[in-house]
Amino acid sequence: MPRIPLGDYVDDGISWLLVTIPGLLDAISAVMTLLVDSLTDLLTGPPFWVWVLVFTLGSLLVSGYGLAGFTLVAFLLVDALDLWKETMESLAVVLVAAVIATAIGVPLGIWAARRRSVSTVLRPVLDFMQTTPVFVYLIPAVFFFGIGVVPGVAATTIFSIPPAVRLTELGIRGVDPEVVEAAHAFGAHPRQILREVQLPMALPSIMAGVNQVIMLALSMVVVAGLAGAGGLGTVVVSAVTQLDVAAGFEGGLAVVILAIFLDRFTAALARRPNRGLWGTLRRRRVPEEAVEPTPVPVTTGVPAREGV
Repeated sequence: MPRIPLGDYVDDGISWLLVTIPGLLDAISAVMTLLVDSLTDLLTGPPFWVWVLVFTLGSLLVSGYGLAGFTLVAFLLVDALDLWKETMESLAVVLVAAVIATAIGVPLGIWAARRRSVSTVLRPVLDFMQTTPVFVYLIPAVFFFGIGVVPGVAATTIFSIPPAVRLTELGIRGVDPEVVEAAHAFGAHPRQILREVQLPMALPSIMAGVNQVIMLALSMVVVAGLAGAGGLGTVVVSAVTQLDVAAGFEGGLAVVILAIFLDRFTAALARRPNRGLWGTLRRRRVPEEAVEPTPVPVTTGVPAREGV
């Protein structure tokens, strides 16, 4: 069997892209650098207790006292380990990569749900993306963007896209066909059906996809420390290369804390109307609005006279 040099073809393609679109790569690098640096400055600028308070209140609103207590204790522990700056740098990379991956993945999932041919083409591509070893993503990213935070964000974004596509498609395909038929029967436009029927009913599945995007981004951002992405990835990689058990344990613990917080927070957002302080406030407002008397105009057909 003759050897097929697929890797050489990919290498030639990357070299061609480097020569053909250097301006586009520079623009992407500039935008990603700006986004990550701005978010990092926002997260690391104020004293740590400000963001601990914000995270705790946010957890209280969307989930309740359990997640709020965990958030308070966990992030205080992160600061006590002197890993607050590295944790916020990793959080900035995760958020930027997750937002970009969601912005790409959700529209692709909608497209795949509406057209079977698109789903057929995307499925093997997503399988390839999900089964490719994570370190492989760093090679073209470093070729395109060099060493630093940008290749880390690019590799993390590409690695995180598949769950958003799959779960968005699954959620929209799982909408009851009778509901869609009823919307058609009432003369709704396909865009109206998508916006007002399918997307709201598929929201739990879409939010599950966003949750998985964030989890994959966090797992990849640690590996991206090999490309100089900074944050907790650098701490873990440095501990591995120096066989520093203490630094490795502390860096790994900070990653676990960040992962649990992001997982529970995004999962709670999907069921926000019924959970947490936000849900309690909503439930209290609904009865008040329900018993509020609605002024009803009374017409007797006889005009009222003054003094009567």
